[in-house]
Amino acid sequence: MNVIERITSFCALMQERGIDGYLIYGTDPHLSEYVPDAWRTREWISGFTGSYGKVAITRDRAVLWTDSRYFIQAESQLSGTGIEMIKDRQADTISADRWLENELNQGSTVAIDGLTISAADANVLEQKLGAKGITLELNIDLVSPVWEDRPAFPKTLVSDFPVRFAGRSRTEKLTSIRNRLTENGAEATIICQLDDLAWSLNLRGSEINYNPLFTGYGYVDQQQAVLFISKGKVPQTLIEILEREGVQVKDYESVFSFLEQLNSVSFYLDSDRTNSLIYRLIAKNNKIIDGLSIPTLLKSIKNEVEIAGMREAHVRDGVAMVNFLYWFENHFGKERITELTVGEKLKEFRSEQANFRGEGFSPIVSFGYHGAIVHYSATKETEIEVQPDGILLFDTGGQYLDGTTDITRTIATGKITSKQQSDFTLVLKGNIQLAKAIFPENTKGYSLDTLARKALWSNGLNYGHGTGHGVGHHLCVHEGPMSIRPEYNSEPIRAGQIITNEPGIYREGEYGIRIENVLVCKNELKSEFGGFLSFDTITMCPIDRKLVNRQLLDDDEITWLNSYHSKVLSELGSRLNPEVLKWLKAQCEPI
Repeated sequence: MNVIERITSFCALMQERGIDGYLIYGTDPHLSEYVPDAWRTREWISGFTGSYGKVAITRDRAVLWTDSRYFIQAESQLSGTGIEMIKDRQADTISADRWLENELNQGSTVAIDGLTISAADANVLEQKLGAKGITLELNIDLVSPVWEDRPAFPKTLVSDFPVRFAGRSRTEKLTSIRNRLTENGAEATIICQLDDLAWSLNLRGSEINYNPLFTGYGYVDQQQAVLFISKGKVPQTLIEILEREGVQVKDYESVFSFLEQLNSVSFYLDSDRTNSLIYRLIAKNNKIIDGLSIPTLLKSIKNEVEIAGMREAHVRDGVAMVNFLYWFENHFGKERITELTVGEKLKEFRSEQANFRGEGFSPIVSFGYHGAIVHYSATKETEIEVQPDGILLFDTGGQYLDGTTDITRTIATGKITSKQQSDFTLVLKGNIQLAKAIFPENTKGYSLDTLARKALWSNGLNYGHGTGHGVGHHLCVHEGPMSIRPEYNSEPIRAGQIITNEPGIYREGEYGIRIENVLVCKNELKSEFGGFLSFDTITMCPIDRKLVNRQLLDDDEITWLNSYHSKVLSELGSRLNPEVLKWLKAQCEPI
């Protein structure tokens, strides 16, 4: 079936079941950003392949919300499907509940699979629709009956993650979780998010592309810890190790019966990171203390071993990047190089590095006008050849046993215009100002976001995406709870957290520019005004000096850039062959 046929079948089933509106959030029971193929419901129903968005369907209309990273992509992929796009996270965006209120009459019923919406979102949606006389049903799955060729759920094996990389043992992490439970006056918690679970139990999997995760739930109280996972996924030898360390292994589906039999337990739950069905099942007979997921916060603050591993992984990743840049300069113009070629070569150079376990996400490689599509993903049908006198943007990363990397570089392929050079330099100024920031403890990310945008704003320019996201340690490339973006986030930036720095500018139909480095937040100083934090840039790769207009940089920015390039040369030099080292020295010359 094509998208139109799927929508038609879906609407017929809605009518048969007496449902007037249906929501598809495109996630799984663990509210993951990237999901196994069997849970790619948003893509299945709409044809839209972006990592963010939700779909609402009524008897006669279908709409998809997505954000500025995907506006151009969604417009193209939804063309001819009859699905309308709503630009999300804009000042005039209509919310899903308001849209449904406008489309439906009092007494209507809206449904969603409650496994795929957080408890917090479900509560808000239920209240808002209820105020308009619309009922929300949270236990209705209409996707499965229509998705005839739905992929099978993965059954890959789980592996132990060595303490020499993790820095702390399972038992130490479980003790930390239990201590936090006690501090919050709680007896137990359920772990729903897959990266939280993998971190807590020092386990890794391979069920989701680019993310070393496995599907499961975790339960922790003061006496026991339980891993709920499908049978056959944990090797017997690992089961025995887990059980010796106080972790029971039970079948994935048994989590519901296990929770159902609990009574009068004080549960610490994160309503933003627990699906609504699990949350409501627990809340039925137990006391709920709502707060940020304990593993989410603990794993965001890297220990010394993790930070050392991330630094080392970024050095090796820098070697791969420089080898690629040298290769590109020596092969461009002599052979056909496409957007897909760039992604493939970057993976090839990374695969030569120790502890490499695959790419961190689908490569974003875009030349010319494709660069304006923030999360563009080239295919054999859409790829274009890299040409002289243009701008090539590539946002890629690697998964290593000792860290996860995320880097964007934008390079000139020949002659450039003064506008391109000015745009690039304004983006660079923002990157440098955020990298140089010194700020008080408890500072929120939205306060720092303006540093990355000030130079652009002063020239009437801006970008629609966030400036920084957390990065996991051999986990997800996108990690919370902190962020650097204009929207309010109550979680401050803390010492030990690792976060990206990626301002950009995108001119539709022309080009895109983004410069992304990864930062470690560290303690900087203490004074009578309290503690202050700063950032240390751990990404090691030169910035294209040909695109820099020196006249637009302040003296402190020039000093930073020259110092950064000196560090890149120092960190990478001994790991490069003589020819590549000679090339790198030229790229790192002071401006």
